[in-house]
Amino acid sequence: MLCAEGYLFELERRGYLQAGAYVPEVVLEHPHLVEQLHREFVHAGSDVVEAFTYYGHREKLRLIGKEDLLEPLNRGALAIAGRVAGETGALLAGNVCNTNVYLEDAASRRAARAMFDEQVAWAAEAGVDFVIAETFQFGGEALLALEAIRAAGLDAVVTLAIHREPCTREGWSPEDACRRLADAGAAVVGLNCIRGPQTMLPLLGAVRAAVDVPVAALPVPYRTHGAEPTFQSLDGGRSFPVALDPHTCSRYEVAEFARAALELGVAYLGLCCGAAPHHIRAMAEAMGRTPPASRYSPDMSKHAYLGSDPSLQIENVAFAERL
Repeated sequence: MLCAEGYLFELERRGYLQAGAYVPEVVLEHPHLVEQLHREFVHAGSDVVEAFTYYGHREKLRLIGKEDLLEPLNRGALAIAGRVAGETGALLAGNVCNTNVYLEDAASRRAARAMFDEQVAWAAEAGVDFVIAETFQFGGEALLALEAIRAAGLDAVVTLAIHREPCTREGWSPEDACRRLADAGAAVVGLNCIRGPQTMLPLLGAVRAAVDVPVAALPVPYRTHGAEPTFQSLDGGRSFPVALDPHTCSRYEVAEFARAALELGVAYLGLCCGAAPHHIRAMAEAMGRTPPASRYSPDMSKHAYLGSDPSLQIENVAFAERL
């Protein structure tokens, strides 16, 4: 399965969402743009339309003084995604994420669970096929989200965000955390966000070996590496979050990751913050698919100066001489 994520970063790049707050008010202010991005990702090969409720939870809206928008934002996002999923035949997913209030104590656990319960209830009413619970630094918070989703009678894809140290904030290894999630009833477990392809890939083999359910891998499309394993740490922390452009993976690097992850037995692929439709198309094609967007995949044989058509040879020679 292929799932496109990354709505926050893409709509911020397009000028319709504020970096810093990262609250998806665009759902209410410009719903047609959210719908269009859903369609672009499906056109590129995504099997899933994920409702844009990431960071659309009570704590984020409280920070900007707009808790009154919580329900209309969530219901609006689910309606937009449901319309696109229904028209394209894609799966419809609800979404919950890290609450930013969870700190393992009883009070924060109650607060986080309450936020999950209200978002999951709206997703259930919208008739989602499953709920994506993602970007959890704490394995315990991921388990809370899973409990809320299962209590609503829904299937869950649960993914963890692994920062510089290769463990959750409690100190659980990725494979141990994923095992706990699988044992608690998650339909799919794995990793998303924070790490790019190069630094997520080494963690996936152990996760695959530890669980009997499908494994998910959705890195950020940035060139993280051993010395700077997260996109927050690139350039010594100076690039995150709005100067990451020089570190963006090419479509070929994304396709290479997809092939490597498939060889490890990963069954649920995608990309997180920074993903664009051309990245998703590259992943789809690496999976052996031909999505509608493949009609426009690069073909340099037709290029005026790089092409191989005999009629272009004079132009090619002249171009080479100028180089």
